Amino acid sequence: MFTLISFLASLACVIVGRIIGVGDTLNLLYSLAVLLPTIGVGIRRLHDTNRTGWWLLLGLIPIVGLIVLIIFMAQDGNSGENQYGADPKAA
Repeated sequence: MFTLISFLASLACVIVGRIIGVGDTLNLLYSLAVLLPTIGVGIRRLHDTNRTGWWLLLGLIPIVGLIVLIIFMAQDGNSGENQYGADPKAA
């Protein structure tokens, strides 16, 4: 949900920025504002799949790194507790 809402907010910033004539400056400011929360969400998602947050650095490898990260983040999280804490889906 965070990624979806962030994408929609970014899209809105691009549209509003172009309407008021500031170009992509508004979108750049928004991107800087959500940089740390985005990294945190990515690390949290990797922890849900029982991987360390350092795997997020794979995104620095062009094309292949992003594909591997998408596969990791699309996988279902581990059921039960892992070394990073309790299962967020547990009832």
